[in-house]
Amino acid sequence: MAGEAMTSFPDDPHGVEEASAAHSEAAPGESAGSAQLDAREFLPEDLRVSWSWLHFLIFFLFAFGSLLGVQLAFMGYLASARHLPLKQVEQLLMTEASWVVGMQTLWLAGLLLFLYVTLGILREAPFWTALGWHRFPGPVPPAQRPNAWRYFFSGSALSALVLLGGQGVHPKGKMPIEEIFKDPHGLLLLMGMAVLVAPLMEETLFRGYLYPLLAGKVAGLARGMGHDPERALRIGRGVSIVVTGGLFGMMHGMQTGWTLGIVGMLSAVGMIFTYARARTGTVLASYLLHLGYNSALAVLMAISTGGFRHVPLDH
Repeated sequence: MAGEAMTSFPDDPHGVEEASAAHSEAAPGESAGSAQLDAREFLPEDLRVSWSWLHFLIFFLFAFGSLLGVQLAFMGYLASARHLPLKQVEQLLMTEASWVVGMQTLWLAGLLLFLYVTLGILREAPFWTALGWHRFPGPVPPAQRPNAWRYFFSGSALSALVLLGGQGVHPKGKMPIEEIFKDPHGLLLLMGMAVLVAPLMEETLFRGYLYPLLAGKVAGLARGMGHDPERALRIGRGVSIVVTGGLFGMMHGMQTGWTLGIVGMLSAVGMIFTYARARTGTVLASYLLHLGYNSALAVLMAISTGGFRHVPLDH
């Protein structure tokens, strides 16, 4: 059953009315097991995921443990191979781009591998489709379907707005990420990760894995409290948009020295990404927004530093 639920992604992932009608026509003598399955029928296909809160708890513990393990491994290598004191090792892992990017990429790859094994291989299901990666849906002519470039350039425009809004934010001290900007090679490496790695990994985790689980569960609770299907879905999606956006901002908090203004703006950006995922029913929309956002930042950084040659930037 899990495999069937994960491989079925029709062109209209928001068919609430059709699902509700099918539910109302169910036979009155159906079994208790069938009734439990029917309780999910009001959910659109993009929210009918096979994983549960138990899987999320295991995933969370794995994420925390693997992050700690990666950090300890890098710290152990630097302390033994370079004979550096612990304080200097900690400083390197927060300010030297090669180590920062290496740790983050390895950690994110480990999380993706965990999901691939537990949701793809063990359940014999198509991994990317299960996590919401598919073409733009909709029973409309191709000419009227969402345009990928529109999402990409919308993400670029969003980055410009955030940069303008950030002009009025003044961190209390130096942000750890500013140290990376002092090294041209480090800055280039960081921008490469921001464009090539971060959008794919982060959208799969936040908008592909977490969003549908939270939205579906909250919508189910709202439905059980007596709300009609459409209102229950609005509640579920709204809660998930806010929560995933907030977590997205907090994930970048350490890089910004936990500057509340910047974390708040990044949380708002995360909510916009999740809203695009909720509106279209596919992670592709939020990925293109994220890719356009980070690409614009990389281009602006390249222009302002003369091709990453003249750093640090003048403030």
